Amino acid sequence: MIEIVTISCSKCAILERKIEELCAIVKQLENKISLLEGSRSSRTSSTAPSQDIGRSNRVSLRSSTGNKPGGQPGHAGYTLSLSDAPDEIIDHQPHSCEHCGTSLHAIESSSYVRRQIVDLPPDVSVEYVEHRSHLITCPQCLTENQGLFPERLRAPIQYGPRVEAMTGYLSVYQYMPYYRICKLFKDFFGLPLSPGTVDSFLENLAQKSTPAYEKIRDMLCKSHVVGSDETGCRVNGKNHWFHVWQTPALTFIVAFVSRGYAAIEKHFADGFKRSVYVSDCLASQLKVNSKAHQLCIAHLLRELTNFSEKLGHQWSLQMKKLFKEAIEFKKAMTQEDYRNPPAEIIQFNKQLDKLLETDLSTLHSKEKSFIKRLIKHRQSVFTFLTHPYVPPDNNDSERAIRNVKVKMKVSGGFRNKEGKGAERYAKIRSVIDTTIKNGQDVYATMIALANCKIVRGT
Repeated sequence: MIEIVTISCSKCAILERKIEELCAIVKQLENKISLLEGSRSSRTSSTAPSQDIGRSNRVSLRSSTGNKPGGQPGHAGYTLSLSDAPDEIIDHQPHSCEHCGTSLHAIESSSYVRRQIVDLPPDVSVEYVEHRSHLITCPQCLTENQGLFPERLRAPIQYGPRVEAMTGYLSVYQYMPYYRICKLFKDFFGLPLSPGTVDSFLENLAQKSTPAYEKIRDMLCKSHVVGSDETGCRVNGKNHWFHVWQTPALTFIVAFVSRGYAAIEKHFADGFKRSVYVSDCLASQLKVNSKAHQLCIAHLLRELTNFSEKLGHQWSLQMKKLFKEAIEFKKAMTQEDYRNPPAEIIQFNKQLDKLLETDLSTLHSKEKSFIKRLIKHRQSVFTFLTHPYVPPDNNDSERAIRNVKVKMKVSGGFRNKEGKGAERYAKIRSVIDTTIKNGQDVYATMIALANCKIVRGT
């Protein structure tokens, strides 16, 4: 009888431990359910907009400006202009008077009204340029001399730089896959490009882009403000990452096997000692050595929106209101305000410190983590209020890396050996985006690249 009681007590202890474990799991699940993690969107988290469910119901974080949709007063419009030197002129003469029927064939017109059609020529044909290397025998020593071909002309027949430039333009700037590029050249120009030729052109352009690519990186290190972001991609069916560093005039993109700090360390080992670094709260980004740091307030606002909508705590609403007021104040600041901070900035910092001192015991675990993160990086929250060219968000970096997602949706990823396709794309796209930011023509830049010599060893 005593033995039976002992066994029962042992089982009770096991059951009690099991109940405690299950209660802890239930508590964790309740916390997750309270924030409805399965329904997070790009408005309430860092979820990509393309992953939103019911995207038509999204509500923007931007506040209304009160303006009507479309072009605003003073906006410069664009329209077609008549050409002063049309390629073809077709005259339309009246044959007889519409009033009395008198023939007008012999009467000269007193004036005319112009209308023009802008169209493509009916036959977009390619140009064949023949180079002839002449042989001339020296009359003095009878040595046979031959004229030199251009350096890039190494085969009996090959494609010219404009074909190479157009291939890069279509692949990297217009996101077209190899097959569709070959189809376009065949249908429009009658040129039978193969996918291998397209791949070879992109390899050449990437090598020719290397000097400009490295110069962009060097100039970034000297910039006063640098933003950074990253996004995932598929390379040969495996997960890889694209990283971007950018300023209003520069874009530098790299393809890497991981999302972590190794990518930053490889390309910017010394960090950005002269720059204010703008990023989200990814640990590897916060680790970057820089003069100062600015957390992306847009990311923080998304989290606060999730807290306020799902939990309804007053703290989240107050923090959200503070951030929005600080952003609005930034828009009206003058250079003098940055030299001598006005009372409003001092007040913003006091309000932030007060909100960070809130009692954590009443808050959700996610809110607690959020507050602890802000406390740890307190000096990086309102940096934009003390530097004139520092933005309050990292939206420019997100826009700079968005082209990778478009490329993946159109072309389906990169499938070249050893991930070279992704690296080529990063180099050429960096040059293209920097070209755009500096108001230059993309296709003209691609032609200039195609005409460059490949610098071996780069």
